[in-house]
Amino acid sequence: MSQSKRVTVSRVLTEVESKEMLNAAGIPVVETLLARNMKEAVAISREMGYPVALKLMSEDVVHKSDAGGVQLGLQNNSQVEKAYSAMMKSVRAAYPGAKIDGVSVQRMARPGVEVIVGMSKDPQFGPVLMFGLGGVMVELLKDVSFRIVPVTKFDASEMIREIKGFPMLQGFRGSKPCDLDALENLIVRVSEFVDCNPQIKELDLNPVFAYEDGVLAVDARLVIEA
Repeated sequence: MSQSKRVTVSRVLTEVESKEMLNAAGIPVVETLLARNMKEAVAISREMGYPVALKLMSEDVVHKSDAGGVQLGLQNNSQVEKAYSAMMKSVRAAYPGAKIDGVSVQRMARPGVEVIVGMSKDPQFGPVLMFGLGGVMVELLKDVSFRIVPVTKFDASEMIREIKGFPMLQGFRGSKPCDLDALENLIVRVSEFVDCNPQIKELDLNPVFAYEDGVLAVDARLVIEA
């Protein structure tokens, strides 16, 4: 008798869902709320405090920035209204049949050194954690380090120091050094989070802003196995 194989179904969590789950685990993320219409977007923005960023919430739109689905540095109610309208017009033109759930609203974070913390599941070794310089640099330089979960504080320290871009975190050409202890703690916390939630298939925190006095994940993406 043939044995049927288990079919694994994956679901990509929204940015809001991902950040809620990460925040509950003690991982520092930018507060992000869902606005289902323009009125809610303005109200949430006003309550959060300007400047804010709006990002399209739709599983059908993969490259949100290319489709005009990201608006940054909005300074007042009027700018939010205009940005919301422009975003919807642009996205509907690029993806006519897309299901749009609304927009995420988050306050603009102060700039820092951009790093990435990610996780993917290896068929042989299980969850593998990645660290490197973030933003577009991760695609351009591919300067990353890896460790198998669980990751200790010692492992995290090694991961950070292994990348060629480590001088960026030490303070480069007069910039202030980043909080390496906070980065190590973030990597360990993500490792613990993944270890306690085996349903997580993929995780991306990119970018994470590394500051002189802490770290903050600006964008987050989780994929879970149903």
